[in-house]
Amino acid sequence: MISVISDDLQNIADEISKFSKEFTHVITSGGIGPTHDDITFEGAARAFGESVKPHPELLRVCKQYFGEDKPLDSPQMKMAHVPESATLTYPMNEKTGEMYPYPLVSIHNVHIFPGIPKLMERAFASLKNVLFGGSDVAFHLHELYLSVKELEVADVLNEFVQKYEGIINVGSYPEWSNSYFSVKITLESNSKDDLENAVLDLKQRLPTDSIVDFEKDPITKASQAVYSLAEQEGDFPVKVQSAVNVIEEALEKYPLTDICAGFNGGKDCTALLHLFYAAVKRKYPDLENSLQILYIESTHGTFPDVEKFFKASVKRYNLEQVTVKGRIKEGLLELKKTHPKIKAVLMGTRKSDPYSETLQPFSPTDPGWPEFMRVNPMLDWSYHDVWTFLRSLSLPYCRLYDKGYTSLGSVASTTPNPALRYLSPSGDVLYRPAYTLRDGTHERTGRKPSTSSLDNNKQE
Repeated sequence: MISVISDDLQNIADEISKFSKEFTHVITSGGIGPTHDDITFEGAARAFGESVKPHPELLRVCKQYFGEDKPLDSPQMKMAHVPESATLTYPMNEKTGEMYPYPLVSIHNVHIFPGIPKLMERAFASLKNVLFGGSDVAFHLHELYLSVKELEVADVLNEFVQKYEGIINVGSYPEWSNSYFSVKITLESNSKDDLENAVLDLKQRLPTDSIVDFEKDPITKASQAVYSLAEQEGDFPVKVQSAVNVIEEALEKYPLTDICAGFNGGKDCTALLHLFYAAVKRKYPDLENSLQILYIESTHGTFPDVEKFFKASVKRYNLEQVTVKGRIKEGLLELKKTHPKIKAVLMGTRKSDPYSETLQPFSPTDPGWPEFMRVNPMLDWSYHDVWTFLRSLSLPYCRLYDKGYTSLGSVASTTPNPALRYLSPSGDVLYRPAYTLRDGTHERTGRKPSTSSLDNNKQE
């Protein structure tokens, strides 16, 4: 049960009181900061007929953080005022084993979480001990990802659920917009052996080749996955290793403050960004600073799907966005003025791109251009190499590529690739995904020639 309520003191108190009586555990989120509308602690206290008072331990924490000179009625000390019967539980940093400085506050069976997602995640670690501490209860989960539609496996799932009723909890979740799978199946049990046997059974029942090898958290595992791929046998892993070597060389030549990666949401620079991120995390595993990316804002209009993917990528990789406007040359001039520290720009350029046949992994910009070192880790990659990299690591990419676009430029100059066009049974014109294009030399068939292309400074 979820309830969304306003910042009204009595409303908060009533809802907490109601939920506390109906449920074993209640979680609230937000409203525990220093401002006037942060009233969750007061609402929780009122729900149990209590008042808020300064907690000695929280006073110590707040004074340590904000300073000893803050009066009790200051905004900073407001976070130390909690319900009279409140208990404190400190979340633990699982990496270091140390306790975080600010605790989870609970009153009876109500656990009061911060609203900031990162802090809320820490609080959940504390709640795990509150709920299950001292218990032998363990829950086991396995997820399967399927390429077929839910209706195609409905009979299989129904029979499977009947067989394992009371032993395995099964969930089926259609996914309409995922680039890798159509259905996610979850299997849960408090018995590891029962779960493992059930997973094997279900895999045998499902249609052949319907199970997708999908990694749901490719960013966190970037370094491990990229370097493991580079160590495999074959021509493509050699190209991955070569790209990694170029990036590692750049990281030896330039500090991170002097490097940025060109990124505009295209497939090539998406692969480049992941390579860059993996190499940086390998060299600086504890780095918390954001990587810099260069975004040259088009004057000819950008697809909404590209903008959406770009913003999601900035958040996903924790990037610092450096935005310049205009055509490439003017944009780099602006970059030189606004970010004079930046000396090198990583590019997703391939030798098959226009004007790129003679480029080297480290190529200074051409005479007459602002002086930067262009770092080109992917020169020897092909169109299909890019898609092999993206899809073998389950990397998110712009949805336009699933709609027949194979090379992205401005809205005015880009259309779906006609080589991917087909007719549905009802006669509708549809396009296959970009990764199914057989002949990579037709990659730019959907692009109109443009003098404002990225040329040697291509980002896609």
